[in-house]
Amino acid sequence: MTSPAALRPRLPSPLQEVRDERFERRGLRLLLKRDDLIHPELIGNKWRKLVPNIAAARGRPLVTFGGAWSNHLRATAAAGRLLGLATTGVVRGEELAGRPLNPSLARCAADGMRLRFVDRSTYRRKTEPETLAAILRAAGAEGAYVVPEGGSNGAAVHGCRALGEELRGHADVVAVACGTGGTLAGLAAGLAPGQRALGVPVLRGGFLEGDIQALQERAFGGRSGDWSLDERFHFGGYARTTPELHAFAQDFEDRHGLPVERLYVAKLLYGLVALAEEGAYARGTTLAAVITGRPFPPA
Repeated sequence: MTSPAALRPRLPSPLQEVRDERFERRGLRLLLKRDDLIHPELIGNKWRKLVPNIAAARGRPLVTFGGAWSNHLRATAAAGRLLGLATTGVVRGEELAGRPLNPSLARCAADGMRLRFVDRSTYRRKTEPETLAAILRAAGAEGAYVVPEGGSNGAAVHGCRALGEELRGHADVVAVACGTGGTLAGLAAGLAPGQRALGVPVLRGGFLEGDIQALQERAFGGRSGDWSLDERFHFGGYARTTPELHAFAQDFEDRHGLPVERLYVAKLLYGLVALAEEGAYARGTTLAAVITGRPFPPA
């Protein structure tokens, strides 16, 4: 197997200051942590979460889970192609099996990932041992290494701790969009005392705090770092957007020349602008936004 180091990641990822009057008029600095530039195909937090799991797999095939537009599935498929690993993607929604593949799943298939579609009820129970075993049997992947949905497990949390370590001394508050919470769990643990981490969930439900707590307990034995969530900026839930969010993202792109991914990054940046306008941060505060991905398909 090719070592992940042979893929030549750009680490630490660049830290870029942007001039934005919405922050400057309140005495705030805005930095962008450009994790989207780590690797052209294993982008952002996907690199940080996948590489520790690939190491743990020790050359075994990978099985993982996701929805029809999952960034995680695409990254896992790309890793399999680049490293010579067999990959299987278990996709939520049995009804998708008879339809043409969307561009995201087509990319997975082109990278060699075997796609297996399961009904939504089974998918919800995928972490139950009996259900997982049945899914693996049906996919012919009993001996595979299982990477959870979104890539978030103890190994991934340890991998994301390096993100916080790279930001020590650079910002007072570090913000990241959250899907399954693994990135925030590791990021917060890696920051220095006095730094705070903010998670902006992109799903509805209010369950994420408990999930992050559990991830930190598995990785570190208990809660680690100063972190919190702001649940107001999900725009209806995962993969949901609105014309207002698209307009905001387009405006940010026009201001700063940064391609803004809509499902995670746009919600994060919108939340930071809203918090600045609410006066949530004292003058002199430096904010860092972690740019975890870029638009797909590429513009």
